[in-house]
Amino acid sequence: MMTAEQLLAAHKANVETLFDLTNKAFEGVEKLVELNLQVAKASMGEVAETTKAALSVKDAQELLSLQAGLLQPAAEKAAAYSRHLYDIAASTNAEVSKVAESQMADVQKAFMSTVDNAVKNAPAGTESAVALVKSAISAANNAYESAHKAAKQAAEVAEANFQAVTSTAVKATQTAPKAARRAAA
Repeated sequence: MMTAEQLLAAHKANVETLFDLTNKAFEGVEKLVELNLQVAKASMGEVAETTKAALSVKDAQELLSLQAGLLQPAAEKAAAYSRHLYDIAASTNAEVSKVAESQMADVQKAFMSTVDNAVKNAPAGTESAVALVKSAISAANNAYESAHKAAKQAAEVAEANFQAVTSTAVKATQTAPKAARRAAA
């Protein structure tokens, strides 16, 4: 059984963890807002330049060439934006996961300490029940670790897939202007 001081210390630690997680979430939101502001500012300038260029074309050939020239940079910027979004989400998630793992480790230690104390004070003849409890705890820990490893592997696969899709999209836009120029010629 926990003493009042232990309960107070655990409550204080939980409140600190909550504030820490809240700060991490706000940092992620701040990064997202900053990224979107940068993209909005850059886009306004690019729209102005593109409009001026479009108004100065003299024929359809020039317009097709202009469009083809804009396609690749737009795709690369979209890919870069997606990458930044993913990085913000991944780093925020990593920070939250780190805190959660630390909390889980602390909870497991406290629980095991309670179980060990209970085992020490168990009456004679309850060894089989104690062994059963320890076995259940071990199985639960193994299941948690397996699920955690599977989640990490899934995140790594998702990252690899994201990289592959982004790379393929950018490469596709690099070939599109060449095909448009050949078609216009």
